[in-house]
Amino acid sequence: MHFIHQNADRYAPSNYHLKPPEGFESHAARRSSHCTSHGSRLSMAESGSNLHESSQLLEESSEDSFYSSTVDLTKEHDCQHEGCGRVTINVSGMKFETQLRTLNRLPNTLLGDPEKRIKYWNESRKEYFFDRYRPAFPAILYYYQSGGRMKCPLEVPFEIFMEELYFFELGHHTINSLKVHEGYILDEVQIKPPRNTIQRKIWTVMECPESSFLAKVVALMSVVFIWISVIIFCIETLPSLKDIGCRDENITAVNGTVRIVKVPDFTNALFIIESLCIMWFVLEMVIRILVAPSKLEFAKAIANWIDLVSILPYFIFLGLTLSLGECHTNNKSGILSVLRVLRVARVFKLSKHSEGLKVLGKTLKTSLKELFMFAMFLAIATVIFSAAVFYAELDQDHSQFESIPSTFYWTIVTMSTVGYGDYVPVGILGKILGGFCAVSGVLTIALPVPVIVANFNTFYKQSAMNKS
Repeated sequence: MHFIHQNADRYAPSNYHLKPPEGFESHAARRSSHCTSHGSRLSMAESGSNLHESSQLLEESSEDSFYSSTVDLTKEHDCQHEGCGRVTINVSGMKFETQLRTLNRLPNTLLGDPEKRIKYWNESRKEYFFDRYRPAFPAILYYYQSGGRMKCPLEVPFEIFMEELYFFELGHHTINSLKVHEGYILDEVQIKPPRNTIQRKIWTVMECPESSFLAKVVALMSVVFIWISVIIFCIETLPSLKDIGCRDENITAVNGTVRIVKVPDFTNALFIIESLCIMWFVLEMVIRILVAPSKLEFAKAIANWIDLVSILPYFIFLGLTLSLGECHTNNKSGILSVLRVLRVARVFKLSKHSEGLKVLGKTLKTSLKELFMFAMFLAIATVIFSAAVFYAELDQDHSQFESIPSTFYWTIVTMSTVGYGDYVPVGILGKILGGFCAVSGVLTIALPVPVIVANFNTFYKQSAMNKS
């Protein structure tokens, strides 16, 4: 019976419950009843002398309690069916042993699917052989053993570890979760292409610049028009081109007086080029809206709102010009100035076609915490040094600091190590504080920079890995 118990303890699955045969009385039960019947005869001295015997009784009782709560021993155990048999996995010469039921926990993976892993079975050695990167496999095996815990080993490069995860087919959810844990920002979920064949082809050309030669041509044209519109936005502010889009026209009033009014000149070369660029942007946006598989997802995308904002100022100015019949180049009102500035938003359209701008955007997004910390340090130091320098220069005859808020400008310029020199302390104490301010600025800037650089390197490597 003791031999049966050992086999049950070793091979029986945890969901089985062994139970002793009928009429079996455990030794611990007999000892327990004997001790109970003679308990009144034990003295305090006898209790101390029988302490060791009580410990043995407890061990026997625990053994028999396990024995009495488990499966029917007459039932034959199928180890192959339960998956408790050992399996050997050889990874480039290093052998690992585990149980089949451990691998079977994840049936959708390479090791968990019997049909997939059988391709790597070595019949002569009775083991699975994988010619893969050895240091990465312990973490993969632990993923099966722990029920889904995954972490990249410190000695394994992250790019190589990703390749191993893809090879063993651990699933996109596991890989994406690990990327997020390692600080990666996952790309936005791609919208499923339209079902209509023609609509899908057009959508692919407009949304996937690397998909075909035509898509590359369309992307190149978009980049060219973006740069042309940005260059025009800049050069039209030159003094020599201040009123180039307008021409003088004599208007006779009702009372016979004649006045000169500047009216728009639609034949101007800059206006024609700008109009052609806007026509391309509008055509591109209309096509993308028409072929978009989900209009709601299209409306949620921030990049599409940037495209719309960069187009609207042109039509607003054109509408005002046609309705009033006058030029607004000299109009310096706040609303029109804001509209002019919005035209520069077209430069953000380049992020769709530039991998470097995507990396920069992801770096800034990931480093928001560090940037906020830097801004907080800068704000605190600005207030402290501005107040200190203001009161240090208060008794100086030629002091340039009129108030603490006006000193903020000098403090920020000094801490950023720019040092224009338009505002300087003249007293000895003010100059000493200015030196401390400059040194503090260097330290404040140096603190978050390594983190931001590390994030940039991470995303740059991720971009290179995605390309490869």
